Amino acid sequence: MRGIMATVDVIKCCMDSIRQLSDEIRDAIIYLDAGCTESFEYVGAFSLFLELGAHAICSLEKMSPLDKVVDWKLNSGPAKKIVVITSRLLSDAHRYILRCLSALQTVCSCAIFTCISETGHSAYPESPLGPDAYCEYESLLVQDYEELARKFLMNSCHTRESTVKESTSTEDEGWSQLTTSEEETLNFSSVASAQNLYEDSVIDRTEDVQKKLKVSVHHFPLVLCPFSPRFFVLPSEGSIAEACLSTEHDNSISFGLPPISTGTTADGEDVPPGATLTAQFLYHLAAKMDLKLEIFSLGDISKTVGKLLTDMSSLYDVGRRKRSAGLLLIDRTLDLLTPCCHGDSLVDQMFSSLPHRERMASLSQAKSSHSQVKLGPAYLQRSPLSIKIPLNNFLREETSSSDNFQLVESVEAFLHGWNSRDSTSQMVELVNFSTKLSGEISSQDVQSDLLCGSFVSTENFHGTPYLEAILERRTKDGAVLIKKWLQESLRRENISLNAKIRPGYASKSDLQTMIKALAKSQSSLAKNKGIIQLAAAALFALDESHSAKWDAFGSAEKILNVNAGDTSQSLAAQISDLINKSALVSSLGNNKMDAQRGLLALQDALLLTVVGYILAGENFPSSGTVGPFSWQEEHFMKEAIVDAIVENPTVAKLKFLQGLTQELEANFNKKSEEKKEDFCNTESIDFDDDDWGNWGDEDSGKEKRKEQVYDDMQLKLELRDRVDNLFKFFHKLSSLKKNISFREWSQALSKFNDDPYSNKGLLYNVLSRVLDKHEVPDLQYHSSTVGRLFKSGFGRFGLGQAKPSLADHDVILVFVVGGINGVEVREAQEALSESSRPEVELILGGTTFLTPKDMFELLLGDYCCI
Repeated sequence: MRGIMATVDVIKCCMDSIRQLSDEIRDAIIYLDAGCTESFEYVGAFSLFLELGAHAICSLEKMSPLDKVVDWKLNSGPAKKIVVITSRLLSDAHRYILRCLSALQTVCSCAIFTCISETGHSAYPESPLGPDAYCEYESLLVQDYEELARKFLMNSCHTRESTVKESTSTEDEGWSQLTTSEEETLNFSSVASAQNLYEDSVIDRTEDVQKKLKVSVHHFPLVLCPFSPRFFVLPSEGSIAEACLSTEHDNSISFGLPPISTGTTADGEDVPPGATLTAQFLYHLAAKMDLKLEIFSLGDISKTVGKLLTDMSSLYDVGRRKRSAGLLLIDRTLDLLTPCCHGDSLVDQMFSSLPHRERMASLSQAKSSHSQVKLGPAYLQRSPLSIKIPLNNFLREETSSSDNFQLVESVEAFLHGWNSRDSTSQMVELVNFSTKLSGEISSQDVQSDLLCGSFVSTENFHGTPYLEAILERRTKDGAVLIKKWLQESLRRENISLNAKIRPGYASKSDLQTMIKALAKSQSSLAKNKGIIQLAAAALFALDESHSAKWDAFGSAEKILNVNAGDTSQSLAAQISDLINKSALVSSLGNNKMDAQRGLLALQDALLLTVVGYILAGENFPSSGTVGPFSWQEEHFMKEAIVDAIVENPTVAKLKFLQGLTQELEANFNKKSEEKKEDFCNTESIDFDDDDWGNWGDEDSGKEKRKEQVYDDMQLKLELRDRVDNLFKFFHKLSSLKKNISFREWSQALSKFNDDPYSNKGLLYNVLSRVLDKHEVPDLQYHSSTVGRLFKSGFGRFGLGQAKPSLADHDVILVFVVGGINGVEVREAQEALSESSRPEVELILGGTTFLTPKDMFELLLGDYCCI
């Protein structure tokens, strides 16, 4: 039976779900919000949309009236329907959808697909929709659209330059307002071509208002970012990843992470919205993949998610037989050390080094900035998963000004054809643009934003997905594999290199030479774009300007790990030393140059302090009365941080300093000016007879100095109070593993840890024990209604069921609530290959993809619970 069962493939499942929308997609303009754009970029679904007959694929947040004339299909008329796919709540997407309908006047059908189920909408505290959310929204959208259209026509009678912006500004049905910059994009008159379209359609619009707009809302759950067929995370700009995972209470450490596990589960109103939406997503993901889940959980929020999932499965799981699978839910908070550290993963290093696309100014951000829910922020703003791989250095060897002027001439010809009546002002702008190209702005700068690549999980080499292969390897092995792929691609294209490539180690010069050779011709570039983009990303990350700091972090973390195996005094001394060195670097150096030289700033030292406290909590749980260090050891660390902030307050604009940063900066600037004045005075000392008359004025100078000393003392006292609160937060982090000691597992399993300076993460240890059928402390099995009946009712007659084991399943889905990183994906695969059941299909997922920078923002940034 098992032999004929298809393997689980998240990417294929996403593609199949899109194909099921073929009727709606055909002849429609597709609008994707930022979260869906992230998702479909990784899936590689844009070509599929065009294959299914879409007119165009556009951004929902950045829609333009010109979208209606973009058409990939020949000889087709104007689009009569649009399809909106959103990763957000309908209430968040409402304004954007309304704007699309208002600008595209020929549309008479609108199909909306959201990844949030009706139950999710009704359960979410920020959503105004009830249990019948989809039907409610359909009627609300039609009502708002008709009202908006009537106002539009009334205004158009008074002025031909009336805009949708003016019409929408007065309408408010309880939905969030757009920000000013976003509203400005509605102004048709700002685009000459759009103005023409508007003028030509005012008369026709009168009849269109009378027509009933057909609106349908559907559920599309598979909005996720798959890095490989068996590893995915949720899009950073979707409502599920942005929802809080913790409310503000004593055990919370960050709104973006589960609280510290105490053995109790949240219930009712105490359930954070992120837990509810995560449970809904996992249930529908399993349904799409035809999996019947046996649920296991580790951690308080995971237990809450598991309970919600079990309740849903008991109510709805009826019908055809499904393949059995085990679901393991794990709280991220049970292991904060792994994502905080700079591990041996090329993917982690690339995501930390490469620039990310800027976040869309979405409605959820506007809501979170203006309103707060009762116990925390309404939304989290996570770093986008869409990265920009710089390709301009490889795609153009030489950039000449003539190329830029050819670009200007092409744009000029396009505008002449588009609107010959109104090209004068645009020609003036083109002349100014060409002047900039030839003078102020280099062609490389102009192209840098355009010639950017991105990761697509479906790109492969002879069937082996690039990202999947790199995820399963360490940094050096991954670079060597990329070099091998480049060499084979060059051989296949019959491209010879002038330079000699050394075997083995992949050097920067070798990779650069091969990328340029492979990207030289357009045909070769098109056929090998996947490996070219991956190699360019690896080259960027391994460049010394980016890798030096990563390596410095790694060395410092290894030193802390070694000291943690010694005494608390040596670990505390090492942390203090790192803080003092970072203070010196911050006060003397240039941030960019420091990063290239691998020097760590104060923020870096604070992240290392977090690492040190977590290590101390594991190794010295009873050293201090409150925390893992003695009062004296902690005092030295506190004073080091206070002095570092006073000397350079601009480098530490952190949450625990909110309200004090300006005073610190003013104090620092005042001291700097006084030092300059004193230096000038000492250089120009020349006593005249008149100066003796002012000899007594030194008393007034002493008074000023006394006032300055008093002000400094007041400021330092306030700063010490803030630092004391910071260290109370560090005490929380050091107590993470008091209830569940996973460190004992790694000590008991002698076959692990080939690197004596690092420990395997929680995910590796849990999977190793699960797959070898060893007991996992505090692992909870969520029994279904039928299972509970057997256990309580029929168990007395000897008909009870044995407790299921996660290792009994051929498919195991592991989801880390709070996020996952590349090191953990590699270690999970290692645990699987080393186990007695390497044939198990292991699927890994997480709330988001975490880098050390993300962990810094979660633990010390705006969303921490200090």
